[in-house]
Amino acid sequence: MKSKIIKLFLLCLLLASCTKGTLSNNDQQTDIERLISGNERFINGKSIHKNQTLLRVKEIKDTQKPFAIIVSCSDSRVSPEIVFDQGLGDLFIIRTAGNVLHDYELGSIEYAVEHLNVKTIYVMGHTNCGAVKAMLGEDNGHPVPGHIHSIIEGLKNEPEIQAAIKNKAQSKNITEDAVEANVKFAINQIRTSEPILKEKFNKKETQIFGGIYNLENGKIKQLTN
Repeated sequence: MKSKIIKLFLLCLLLASCTKGTLSNNDQQTDIERLISGNERFINGKSIHKNQTLLRVKEIKDTQKPFAIIVSCSDSRVSPEIVFDQGLGDLFIIRTAGNVLHDYELGSIEYAVEHLNVKTIYVMGHTNCGAVKAMLGEDNGHPVPGHIHSIIEGLKNEPEIQAAIKNKAQSKNITEDAVEANVKFAINQIRTSEPILKEKFNKKETQIFGGIYNLENGKIKQLTN
């Protein structure tokens, strides 16, 4: 009996040590490293599902301290918490069809930067984006009804997408080129948004990254700024 108690005690110590090691590794990583390593765990089937318990709910009931802002598409197949293997209170997420940003979305980003002190922003597009495909379809004469039209117009007016369409003849995949152009436009839009965000970037108090989530394999391709 005594031997079993000792073994149980040693097992508890081992588990505590492993947990502490995981937390320490997170503390030592930069924000972007936490996102990248989280996606690597996800695609390798090794997600740790941290901060997804009722205990976490109670821990953050009075405050939130997300370490990154994620700007992504509303597509139901692209869930930032899952593909980055993060939990409750870790990410401040803004989602719209096609990552289209207007005043409401920019205001949400400003709130997280200014009031929650988030220093890292990540814009994530995804392959085979329906909003981008609809925009390309409308460009070929297929109208889009209702308020969806405003999303399409927002995409069509992006200079980066206009450049991609102009070079359509040389493109191997115009949809994916337009998706990447859309992410780059959003990055520039956020970086130059006045007065709050532009000032933060000029002072190097905020950083921004971008990537493309692959719907076929779950991997996020990092884009260079």
